[in-house]
Amino acid sequence: MSLKEQVQADMKSAMRAGEKERLGVIRMLLAALKQREIDERIELTDAVVLQTVEKLVKQRRESAAQYAAGQRPELEARELAEIRILEHYLPQPLAPAELEALIDETIRGTGATSIKDMGRVMNAIRDQAQGRADMAQVSQQVKARLAGS
Repeated sequence: MSLKEQVQADMKSAMRAGEKERLGVIRMLLAALKQREIDERIELTDAVVLQTVEKLVKQRRESAAQYAAGQRPELEARELAEIRILEHYLPQPLAPAELEALIDETIRGTGATSIKDMGRVMNAIRDQAQGRADMAQVSQQVKARLAGS
């Protein structure tokens, strides 16, 4: 079963169970997926679905931070609840040690020696860490490693 089919099946089960909050988040996710299908005129693969889920999680984290800064704890809590529902569709995150090993291995594998090679390293890591690590943090770690090389 593809990830998109899993989301659709979860929508049906949330409808049957009467889980209004979960159903709302899943419908929002399906709408974002449908919009991407229409905009890009593509059939969605699991990788594209993962990218969309990551984007939605990132948006909610940013919103939650804004609500926290604006002293709106009820809205922050709602955004955090949506994140927990969306994270169900992301693969198991990489442990810090696994991520460091992946970065080191990729740098060696690509033959990167300076910050100029960062794009090549990030492209290679992106395939393996998609949905399993925050790519902004990965980018910072790669940059630090290459600057120290």
